[in-house]
Amino acid sequence: MANVVELKVGLHCDECIKKILKAIKKIQADIETYDIDTQLNKVTVTGNVSSEEVIRVIHKIGKTATTWGAEGDGVTC
Repeated sequence: MANVVELKVGLHCDECIKKILKAIKKIQADIETYDIDTQLNKVTVTGNVSSEEVIRVIHKIGKTATTWGAEGDGVTC
């Protein structure tokens, strides 16, 4: 069964978006879809992946990520 992971991430520039997409693509899991909403600073990943896995790869590239709806805005670029 596919999980839907929704995260608040800083998406202030094209370079940020490229880095995040590259990191998500490197996750060694069965990812079905991923989407980035720059207006909401929201990253959505669907597949056999956990929030912790996605947050970990985003943190590795120096970005802040929090689960969607969690305290804090996670929008540091």
